[in-house]
Amino acid sequence: MMLLSAGDALRRPFRFPAACALAFGIAACALATPSPGQAQDDRMTPIAAPAQPDAIELGTGALPGATAKESWHRQYGSRFARNVTVATLTPFLPDPAKASGAAVVVAPGGGFRTLSMDNEGYDVARALAARGVAAFVLKYRLRPTPADMAGFERSMQEMFSGAARTPLPAPASAATDLAPQLADSTAAFRLIRARASQWHVDPDRIGMIGFSAGAMLTMATTLSTTEAKPAFIGNIYGPLGSMTVPQDAPPMFAAIAADDPLFGNRDFKLIDDWRAARRPVEFHLYEKGGHGFGMYPKATTSTGWFDAFVRWIDMHGMLKRTR
Repeated sequence: MMLLSAGDALRRPFRFPAACALAFGIAACALATPSPGQAQDDRMTPIAAPAQPDAIELGTGALPGATAKESWHRQYGSRFARNVTVATLTPFLPDPAKASGAAVVVAPGGGFRTLSMDNEGYDVARALAARGVAAFVLKYRLRPTPADMAGFERSMQEMFSGAARTPLPAPASAATDLAPQLADSTAAFRLIRARASQWHVDPDRIGMIGFSAGAMLTMATTLSTTEAKPAFIGNIYGPLGSMTVPQDAPPMFAAIAADDPLFGNRDFKLIDDWRAARRPVEFHLYEKGGHGFGMYPKATTSTGWFDAFVRWIDMHGMLKRTR
């Protein structure tokens, strides 16, 4: 999900802003709707890359052909990374007294050209850790964008022109289209399992949750790889079109707002596909929330997605302590 200017959704209509991102070749600009106190802070402002002392390099190498260095900016009080060329995983571990043994790989969105590190990454991970879940924020490699902010904004605007009408590509192409990102997500699962004892994680209770483009990566990790094998998955305002669902697909939690300008007016056949495969699925279609609501506090019921997700993984026995 890329955080963009949309104003307060409760008071103003959505407007497509000047900077958007593409995911899988389609428009994936996120009309995030922050709280009223953040509504004035919609300008993308370059910032120094924050210290990331706990980030662990995943060893998947540098992005081939990349020339621009990783850079960060701030918008709506949140931080975003782009031109990520080296993938990392940042652990957020719960108090040992509260640790359940469950773990979640958190994949922020941003059209595979930027990452919403706070709203869809660190904030989610902290909230999970507070519930006894070990959370790991995946900063996966991104498609290159212009190094300067003005060039970045222009490139997003150019790519967005007319792209909102482009149909979603076939999910079967994910393994090719997202090869670097899939290598990163697979390496994340491999690392967590290798350090499961150190991090007090049950190797059989590692799930994945993604937002927008991160949701696409979550689905591709689940359906296009054989090594990761997440125990459960969360698809938060990602596309929900039809996909081939294997008989051993993990339980899936999906949430989207009906007024999502990107995916809310498309079909939700993935839910039927999961049910047809007789696999567990929970689907929340919120009346309002737009795209990119993430962890922002809002006066819409979409804000309740996080509590619902935690209750759902608890219902599946993921939070039951085994030690």
